[in-house]
Amino acid sequence: MVFNASTLTGAYATNPMKLLTPRSRGLSVWTYTSSFGGGMVAGDQTRFDLRIRAGARCCVGTQSATKIYRNPARHPCGHATHAVVEEGAFLAFMPSPVQPFAGSSYSQRQTFLLAAGAGLALVDCFTAGRAACGERWAFDHFSSRNEVFAASETAPPDPDRPGSISGNGRPAATQPARPADPPDADRVFLDSVRLDAGESSLRSLHATGRINCFALLLLLGLPTRKPAADLLEAVGRQPVERRASLVVSASPVGDGAVLRVAGEEVEAVEAEVRRHLGFLGDLLGDLPWSRRW
Repeated sequence: MVFNASTLTGAYATNPMKLLTPRSRGLSVWTYTSSFGGGMVAGDQTRFDLRIRAGARCCVGTQSATKIYRNPARHPCGHATHAVVEEGAFLAFMPSPVQPFAGSSYSQRQTFLLAAGAGLALVDCFTAGRAACGERWAFDHFSSRNEVFAASETAPPDPDRPGSISGNGRPAATQPARPADPPDADRVFLDSVRLDAGESSLRSLHATGRINCFALLLLLGLPTRKPAADLLEAVGRQPVERRASLVVSASPVGDGAVLRVAGEEVEAVEAEVRRHLGFLGDLLGDLPWSRRW
C-alpha cells in the first residue's frame, strides 16, 4: 500500500515471460502474464515470484489460455509460482485454463504463503487440449501441484525466503523447483494432479472419460470467509444428476472452501467457477473476467 492505494512498486520479466500491468494503482493492482510465443514450447522453464505487501490487493491472470505446444524432441516444460501474501493483503490468482497440445509435456508447481489476516482466491484449470482438432487428452504428461501455507499465530512466514532453484538459477528441467516448507507456517492445503500417457490411457473411463475440463477454486483467509461459507451452502443445495454434463463438489478447508468442477464443455466449467466469484467485484473494484485491460 502506498498512500492508501494498492500500487505496483516493482516488476521484472525476461523471455519467455512477459508481465502486463494495465492497472498498476488503485483499489487493487491488476497483472497479467503472457509469453512472446503465445504459449510454452519444449524446454521452457518459467518462474513467477510475487509479493503482496500488507493491506494491498492484487489480481493476477493470464492474457489468454496457457498453450503447451507439441514436444517432438521430448523436452519437458514447466512453471513455478511462489507468492507471499502479507498481513491483511488479498490475492486473486486466476489464470485462464492450461491447454496442452498433443505430444506436449508440462509440469507446474504453485506455492502460496499467507500471513495473518491475508486472503487467497485461487483458480487452477486445465482442458483436454485442442478437442476441436481431434487432440483430446493426447498430451504426454501434465501435472499441477498447489500448496498453501498459513502463518502460525506467533510468527508469520519470512517473505524474503527464496524458493529452491537449480545451480544455474532456473528450475530443474523436468520439474519446477520445490520450495522447502517455510518456517513458522503450517501447510493448510495441498492438491496434486498428475496425468501421464505412459502410465495409462488418459481417455479411459477411469481417467477422464467424457470430461474435457477440470477446475479447482480455493478460497482461504479472512477476506473470503463469508464467500466460502456461501459457496458451501450453494453447492450443498444442488441436486446430483446422473451423467450430468457438469459435475460439482465442494468441501471446507479450514475457514475456507475448495470447489472442484469437471465438465464436458470448457465454457460451462468456467461459468460455474465464476458464479462463485461475484464477491471479487467489491474486493478488487472489478471482476477479473469483465475485461483484460
